[in-house]
Amino acid sequence: MKIAFHAPLKSPDHPVPSGDRQIARSLLRALNHAGHDTLIASHLRSFDAYGDAQRQARLRRIGARIAARLVRRWREAPPPDVWLTYHVYHKAPDVIGPLVSRALCIPYVAVEASITPRERDGPWSSGHALAVDAIRGADTIICVNPRDLPEVRRARESSVPVDVLAPFVDAAAFTAGLDTVRSSARDDCSVRLIAVAMMRDGAKLASYRALAAALAQLPDVRWSLRIVGDGPARRDVEDAFGPVRDRVSFVGERAGPAIAALLRDSDVLVWPAIGEAIGLVFVEAQACGLPVIGGDSPGVAAVVDAGRTGVLVPREDPPAFAAAIRRLANDPSLRQRMGAAAAAHVRARHDVPVAAAALDAILRRVVQARHPLEATRTS
Repeated sequence: MKIAFHAPLKSPDHPVPSGDRQIARSLLRALNHAGHDTLIASHLRSFDAYGDAQRQARLRRIGARIAARLVRRWREAPPPDVWLTYHVYHKAPDVIGPLVSRALCIPYVAVEASITPRERDGPWSSGHALAVDAIRGADTIICVNPRDLPEVRRARESSVPVDVLAPFVDAAAFTAGLDTVRSSARDDCSVRLIAVAMMRDGAKLASYRALAAALAQLPDVRWSLRIVGDGPARRDVEDAFGPVRDRVSFVGERAGPAIAALLRDSDVLVWPAIGEAIGLVFVEAQACGLPVIGGDSPGVAAVVDAGRTGVLVPREDPPAFAAAIRRLANDPSLRQRMGAAAAAHVRARHDVPVAAAALDAILRRVVQARHPLEATRTS
C-alpha cells in the first residue's frame, strides 16, 4: 500500500536527536519492512512549546495550505491508501492529515495520540481541540504508551477501534558482536553501569539526580557508571554526581551505532525514568542482553518483564533504586540470566519484524473496512 506519513512533533529527518525522532524513523522502517510504499507527506512541525496563540493560528493556516496542495496533487494522481500520523497531542496537533483524509476519503490513522483534559481551556486549547477531533475521527488509534489508553478510549465511541503497538527497535543493530563483548576479559570485578539520556531540565534532570542519590548510598559496592548524553542541563547533571564523581565518566552525546557499542560493553542499564513516556532505551539495552533497573511507570513496565529481564522500583525512590543496584551488582549469575531473557524478550515482542506484521495487519484492516471491494482486489 501507499502510505502518507507525517510526524507533526518532529519529522524523521529533523537534525536534533530525540526519542520522538527515533520512533518516527522506526515506524518508517517497519512500514518498509512490511513492503509498503511510504512517503513523508510534510515536514511541517506544528509544535508550540509556550502556548502562543498567534503561533498556533499561523501553524493552522500553514497546515491548511499544505493540505489543499496535497489534495490537488493527489486528485490528479493516485492518492495514498492510508494517511498515518505519528504523535498527536495538544502541543503538536495534526493540522494536515485530517483535512487531507476527509477530502480524499482515505483512512486516517494516528500512532501515539494523547489527550490531556486539563489543557482543554488553557493556552493550548485550540491544539487540544484539534487533537481531540483527530483522535475521535481517526479510523483507528494505535497506542504505544499504555498511559494514553484511558483518555483515548474515553474520547472515542466504544465501537471504534483502538489498537496497541509495543515499542520496538531493530534488534539486529544492537546484537552484533554481543557474544564477543560479553565474554571479554575484565581487570576487575566491578559492575559496569550505563545511563543513556538527554540532559535537560525537568524530568530528565530529576532522573539524573535520583540516580546520583541512589549511587551515593553504595560506597561499599564496586561499580562504575558511564553516562551517554548531553544537553543544556549538563552542568547541573555533573554537579548532581559530585559526591561520586571519581566513579562516573561522561561520554557525551553519541549516535545509534556508538550507543549500541557502549551498551554491549556494559553490565546493567540504570535509569529512574521519572516522567518517562515510553522508555525506548530500556528496549535498546535489553536487545543488547543487558538487565535493566528502572522506575516503575506504565510506559517502562510495558517494555520490561519485571523480575525476569530487569528490576522495576517505585519512581523517585533512591533507596529502593540503590537496593536494586546492589542486588544485581552482587549477583553476576542473576545478571547473566536476566540479560539472556532480556535479549529473547526483545526479539519476541519488540523487534522490527514483529512490529511490521502488527502494523500491516492494522492498516489492511482499516482499508478493508473503508473500501472493502478495493481492499479485496489489492490484497
